[in-house]
Amino acid sequence: MGKAMFYHLTRNPLEVTAANLLIRALAQGMRVAVRARENARLEWLDAALWLGPKDSFLPHGVAGGPHDADQPILLTKQTENPNAAKIVMAIDSAAALPQEVAHLERLWILFDGNDPDAVAHARGQWKAMAGAGIMAEYWSEDSGRWELKAQTDR
Repeated sequence: MGKAMFYHLTRNPLEVTAANLLIRALAQGMRVAVRARENARLEWLDAALWLGPKDSFLPHGVAGGPHDADQPILLTKQTENPNAAKIVMAIDSAAALPQEVAHLERLWILFDGNDPDAVAHARGQWKAMAGAGIMAEYWSEDSGRWELKAQTDR
């Protein structure tokens, strides 16, 4: 069983934190599904990933194409897992379900700490994970570097 990791974004924008996490996942040979609620947001992230530094190219695709299963990083709105991802990254208050953690190494939940609605949604997701007995960690970048601030008991 994996764990849920909550990333409270207050300093770096989503695309920077997402890219850093995706680079780490790919370096470990893991596939990732990045889940958002809106197509426009997936298109924005798709463009941001293509425009990143050349030395850290992130091979990815947007769901709905003929090669979804082959994508190391798949940008999607769905909860299905066509690319056999071991990590799901939920952004913009996308679905992050306790029951899916059993089939993953990690469930990353990134939320904007400057958006009260996003913070409230993440708190609800945290309570759902804790209530389901899922190992969860809360990470904050307030100090200028990522620090583990809280975790649930198993």
